[in-house]
Amino acid sequence: MESRRRKPKRSSKGSVKHGLLRQAPSPAPIDRGSLPTLEAFLENEGQISIGSIGPIPAAAVASDPHNMLAALIRRPDETLQQLLERLDAAVELALEHDHFTDEINPPA
Repeated sequence: MESRRRKPKRSSKGSVKHGLLRQAPSPAPIDRGSLPTLEAFLENEGQISIGSIGPIPAAAVASDPHNMLAALIRRPDETLQQLLERLDAAVELALEHDHFTDEINPPA
């Protein structure tokens, strides 16, 4: 006797209803004036990376095509905004005073 396969029931969650797709809520607007050095840095071939690096669970690194300007480790209880503000200040120190901040690599 052949088995009859039944089609699985489709869930209505995440489906299209009446031709309209469900949209994710819009993110909160970003205050672009709060990180002026990073804004200018990114517009001029700068690059920032945020995330884990090896055993470090959270870090922020800013570099340009020639140098690493700043490498910061996220402090306990530090918000992402606070980390970005410290990165903004560290990049400014590097660009204006050639003072490079490196909290990740120990001094040689």
